[in-house]
Amino acid sequence: MSGQGQLAEYLQACRARLRPDQVGLSTYGERRRVPGLRREEVAGLAGVSASYYVRLEQGQALHASQEVVAALARAFQLNPDEHAHLRELAQPRRHRTAPKPPPERVSPDTAELVATLAQPAILLGRRGDVLAWNPLGHAFFAGHLDRSSPQRPADRPNMTKLVFLDAHTRALYQNWAVKARAVVGNLRLTAGKYPEDRELSALVGELATRSPEFATMWADHRVRACDSTAHQMHHPVAGEIVVKQQTLRIPHAPDQTLTVVTAQPGSAAEAALTLLGQAVAMGRPEVLAEPC
Repeated sequence: MSGQGQLAEYLQACRARLRPDQVGLSTYGERRRVPGLRREEVAGLAGVSASYYVRLEQGQALHASQEVVAALARAFQLNPDEHAHLRELAQPRRHRTAPKPPPERVSPDTAELVATLAQPAILLGRRGDVLAWNPLGHAFFAGHLDRSSPQRPADRPNMTKLVFLDAHTRALYQNWAVKARAVVGNLRLTAGKYPEDRELSALVGELATRSPEFATMWADHRVRACDSTAHQMHHPVAGEIVVKQQTLRIPHAPDQTLTVVTAQPGSAAEAALTLLGQAVAMGRPEVLAEPC
């Protein structure tokens, strides 16, 4: 999962997604052998030489300047997340073997924040590992798993694995494909920032092998930063509810994200979350672990 390999693949994916009419090019009815733009068309739109753009797509150019990146972003009509991803991939990188990163840790302040939140909350590391959750977050996202597992680095659940490989988690989301694409899009952004992360590469390889759906979405090269999304959920205890999942970055640990679940005040979803909190307070794991 080298940076230059990702850059070449991302440029190819962006080019394939655009039709000539979307960028104001006329085709005059001729048959085209490629689904999207031709390389020379991208080069013309970006104002760079065709030979240089070909080298970028073939991974032969070591990096691209920020001016070229901005020109390519305009040519491909990239949104801010996509532009930032392209900028990460185009940075010059040293060719070296990265050491194995240490286990991600949760600061006492962050742990206190997660524990004191009244809403379901879950703290994720940069690869999607569950670093912490409060009791309500555990019951909401994964009541069928051991609540204490995030405290043991070797046993931490991984949210991307849960979304694709765990039947309970898949069943939580009425529109599972929307959630799955968001998870993959965010993982793509992380892979662009950390191409030397061997554990991240291993995670992607495992998911691509075990889940054809993940492999298809990963190959699409779509990127998306997690922020705020409404989801219709089918929860085994709370029932059919619509909630908002808001993702916040931890200032002193920017690779960690806190996802908080909220419901519209006075809504049936808010009442359902209250009932879920009461079930958690009663300590009835056999209820929380019922299959969907």
